[in-house]
Amino acid sequence: MNFGTTEILLIVAVLFLLFGATRLPQLAKSLGQTRKAFKEGMREAEEEEQLEAENRRQINANPSAPQINAMTDEDLLAEMRRRAEVKQS
Repeated sequence: MNFGTTEILLIVAVLFLLFGATRLPQLAKSLGQTRKAFKEGMREAEEEEQLEAENRRQINANPSAPQINAMTDEDLLAEMRRRAEVKQS
């Protein structure tokens, strides 16, 4: 979709009539700030995704690291009971 000079001038004129000369700079500034915040959010999301991928690679590379979810519920309850008994003694 290509806009020519006439179409762009028509759009600017309509915007000028709708919002007025004082409101247009504020709208442009707001649009720029929104765009900047969106790009920043996208960059942060990409960095977080890369960090999570790196963490997953490190966990998979080191299988001897203890896994919390490796214990079943029964094993966890038995360990809690054992610790409670040791604490009472």
